[in-house]
Amino acid sequence: QVQLVESGGGLVQAGGSLRLDCAVSGRTFSSYSMGWFRQAPGKEREFLARIRWSGGRTDYADSVKGRFTISRDNAKNMVYLQMNRLKPQDTAVYYCAASYEWSSAYPYWGQGTQVTVSS
Repeated sequence: QVQLVESGGGLVQAGGSLRLDCAVSGRTFSSYSMGWFRQAPGKEREFLARIRWSGGRTDYADSVKGRFTISRDNAKNMVYLQMNRLKPQDTAVYYCAASYEWSSAYPYWGQGTQVTVSS
């Protein structure tokens, strides 16, 4: 089992930055992939970024490429999402998730953290 707890959400003005943290606990393996997703009211959950636990391979959705950066600290069991140049349309609940492999589904999810970007 893997437990994930997000933090770092809040209210920010358009153009500002936020960093989301995801604390990872439980049994993890080097093959794990960690992802960030978001869901805005009335919309489907959207993939944002993912990173391989071992090696640091990353992948981004086009909607956030160049503005968001995913990273991890294996020693601290933390995954981060640095979000820059935020826009009102980035307003959503943001979720951290864990997958067994790079290309598999995500069985483990955090509870989410709210990000609100004001115009």
